[in-house]
Amino acid sequence: MVLLMAPSAIDAKVRLPKVISDCMVLQRDTEANVWGWADPGEKVTVRFDGQHYFTQADANGDWMVKLAAHKAGGPYVLEVNEIILRDVLVGDVWLLSGQSNQETPIERLVDRFPEIPVSNNHMVRMYKVPTQNTPGVLDEDILAGDRWHSAVASDVMNWKALAYFYAMEAYEKTGIPQGMLVSSLGGSAIESWVPEEYLLQIPAIARQKADADAQFAAQQEAQQDNGQVGGWQKENFDDSDWATVQQPGYLERQGISKGVIWFRKTVDVPESMSGRHAKIYMGRMVDGDEVYVNGVLVGSTSYFGPPRKYDIPAGVLHAGKNVVAVRLTANAGDAGFVPDKTYKIAGDEAEVDLTGTWKYKVGRAPVQRNAGFAGPQRGGAARSSFTGAGLYNGMIYPVRNYTIAGAQWYQGETNASRASEYEVLLTKLIASWRDVFKMPDMPFLICQLPNYMDKYDHPTDSDWARLREAQFKVSQKVPNTALAVCYNLGEYNDIHPLNKKDLAKILFTDARKLYYKEKVVASGPAYESMRVEGDKIIITFRSESALKVNGGGALKHFAIAGADRKFVWADAVIKGNTVIVSSPQVKNPVAVRYAWADNPDDANLVNKEGLLASPFRTDDWEFEPNSERMNFTT
Repeated sequence: MVLLMAPSAIDAKVRLPKVISDCMVLQRDTEANVWGWADPGEKVTVRFDGQHYFTQADANGDWMVKLAAHKAGGPYVLEVNEIILRDVLVGDVWLLSGQSNQETPIERLVDRFPEIPVSNNHMVRMYKVPTQNTPGVLDEDILAGDRWHSAVASDVMNWKALAYFYAMEAYEKTGIPQGMLVSSLGGSAIESWVPEEYLLQIPAIARQKADADAQFAAQQEAQQDNGQVGGWQKENFDDSDWATVQQPGYLERQGISKGVIWFRKTVDVPESMSGRHAKIYMGRMVDGDEVYVNGVLVGSTSYFGPPRKYDIPAGVLHAGKNVVAVRLTANAGDAGFVPDKTYKIAGDEAEVDLTGTWKYKVGRAPVQRNAGFAGPQRGGAARSSFTGAGLYNGMIYPVRNYTIAGAQWYQGETNASRASEYEVLLTKLIASWRDVFKMPDMPFLICQLPNYMDKYDHPTDSDWARLREAQFKVSQKVPNTALAVCYNLGEYNDIHPLNKKDLAKILFTDARKLYYKEKVVASGPAYESMRVEGDKIIITFRSESALKVNGGGALKHFAIAGADRKFVWADAVIKGNTVIVSSPQVKNPVAVRYAWADNPDDANLVNKEGLLASPFRTDDWEFEPNSERMNFTT
């Protein structure tokens, strides 16, 4: 028996979570957790910077030690029994989460910020948690597939843009190593990041879950895509009877229904590109796409955000007629080929324009889904059932023991059409994360949605403005939170604005006050109250410094309305900590709105430090859609 048992004893090894690995950053100035798994009862020794810690696995095989509080510095070596982890730093660790603006790849920003490719900072690190969406199942570990990256030139292209710029800004200002733990997923709704027990405290969501579960069986039979069955991507497919359309453009404006739409374009390729590697640029497409060249799949993207730039392998192109086919999954109100983007095939010596006339045909009618809960699952498969908490289960819960400084949240685009729910959901999310990380006062930084979509010459109601309002209310009501107001950093035709550098500076200013406890002005003017005096409304602001007009001149983007609820642009004048708002068109005003639009980038009320006032309204009126604007947030 002794001989039979000996090998298992010899082979027994401790296991560490994926995130505890070479090049990681441990949180400074507090006990930092190191944990893992082993055979029940197995003894574990952890050694770090001349100190050692003993423990043993419990009956379930779980173990944990708490390293003594350590000053910032490194690199160090961390040993767990026979496992040796090298190049470990001690500094500030931030959990970064949300949707695609949180995980925008840094590669997209290199043209705007040429310092990126020559970055040379080994004291800041980033770990991107792989996608793992497991509704109904709490995962104990994240998926394999990534590692800690430093910001040296040979590694920096693995970074996410906002994480990089925040880490660089924080390290430059403090000299403290920075660890960015990025757990985000493009297109994700906030419900995916909140644990189910918190979600089901909301009666409406509890009812939605019950309905989703009841409907799930009926939605299992997938609708057939005739294009996939019929080989519509093939080069020699006969598309002579297909309708034509001009691209780029939005389907709704072109009279094309939603669903799965196939597009084909025949183009002439010069001899200089024949057989050679090239790239195809398909601008941005909403929602998901598969792009084929001469029947070969050259790239795909499952959601609407990123720019489409795919490699065409050598040997695919030939001189003469070539066919580009696109399978577009179109469910959103703004589905289609986004205008004002680049659509071309680019070789080393020639380019082929892809704008103009395309042929199209519907491959499949739209699948009805339960709004707010359909989303990417493990393996990428879509599912029309309740997926609330799925990303929390797979990407937050498994790292709950990692000791952090705080969290940074950049999300809301997907929820903008349901902004009325967002204040409660974000409040639940913050409470649940503070609970699972055992940090009742966890610093929580919120990125407000930037400006996006068309501007209008008259006041409009706005889903995005209402979502920003919800974010602002949470920052005012929930302790130890801060709001990064950035409606001047967006781009009207790109939901993923490139200027993550200035946003990172705003976030770091918030962190200086909230986390580093510095005496700095970290927020712009915040609406406090209003009162009516004759034909004027006096707006009072909370502000740590004097109100100013950004760039001088007149205040812009204040609107005023009477009881008829018809807003007009208003005259606005600063007086102390108030703004006096009026219009000769409104003799008996009852409400004021400021920066209340999808794209209020010309709103210019700031404080002495140049920090923007958050958008606000004094009314509580229901949403009033403007027939002149398309709802891009559906």
